[in-house]
Amino acid sequence: MSGSIQASTPQAKAILTMQQDLGRRSPDIHWAPGFDPATADLFAHNELLINAPCEKVFARIVDAKAWPSWYANSSRIHMLGGASTLGSHTRFRWTTFGLDIESEVHGFEPGRRIGWYGYVPGQPPAFYHTWLLKPVDGGCMTVMEEVGRGDAAAHLRDTDQSLMHRGHDLWLATLRWMSESVGG
Repeated sequence: MSGSIQASTPQAKAILTMQQDLGRRSPDIHWAPGFDPATADLFAHNELLINAPCEKVFARIVDAKAWPSWYANSSRIHMLGGASTLGSHTRFRWTTFGLDIESEVHGFEPGRRIGWYGYVPGQPPAFYHTWLLKPVDGGCMTVMEEVGRGDAAAHLRDTDQSLMHRGHDLWLATLRWMSESVGG
């Protein structure tokens, strides 16, 4: 199994740090201007092989309204502008990591990649979250990376550097469970 899901034993609980995640970052990710991982205040890289077609995995990712039914770190998702799923320039409000944020899709390539800004409404973007899906024999290598910049990101790095990484591990694990399930 490829991925970074950590075992729960104390000996195996070596959660990746930001520096380790930077060393694993994908050269194929397209970053929005100003969100270079090398100069970020916070960065997380996660990846996992999902034994399902990338189209099926992507369909789960863009169905943001359904996230709370399978990803516990998301709630109160409200699509703005009448959108039913995520697409190019879609805006949505949601709660994640206990924060109420707004996001706007910036990069979108159906079945392959999606990236969005995250920000407090009325403030400039502070985070950029991106997914990259690559077909491989037997499934879909699913890569998730996120850059944070500014005081809030630096505070999170200084107080719990691996929180975002752990949250994304959960997101990938539940995405795999949903994508690999029969009828899912």
